[in-house]
Amino acid sequence: MPRRKSRTLTELELEIMQTIWQLGEATVEQLYDVFQDSGKPLARPSIRTMLKILQQKKYVTRNQEGRGYVYHPKVSAPEAHRSFLSDLLERAFDGSATSMVATLLHGGMISKGDLKEVKQLTRKHEGGKRK
Repeated sequence: MPRRKSRTLTELELEIMQTIWQLGEATVEQLYDVFQDSGKPLARPSIRTMLKILQQKKYVTRNQEGRGYVYHPKVSAPEAHRSFLSDLLERAFDGSATSMVATLLHGGMISKGDLKEVKQLTRKHEGGKRK
């Protein structure tokens, strides 16, 4: 049975996108060097294949430069994060943000510092002036 296509980015696609977001743009050679330096060597043909998939998913565009291509992010990191969370919220929590937050809280996945920041963000979002 063929593998289901991911609605969002796979782990490797995300690593490539994070590099492109960090650099602002990237060539296959730049990505190859980054992966070599990180201790996760990835062959150039594999990088090209992943970039083709990222183009199909509309995460990157490319411009020809010399004999190769320069890849540019078409989706910003915050847009991708919202997409991931939206997908997770719908698939794992049946659209309930309350259930997702409760799982994070009860699972001990939010530190006291993070919780304090979340409370401040909530107050700011609600327009409250309490401290």
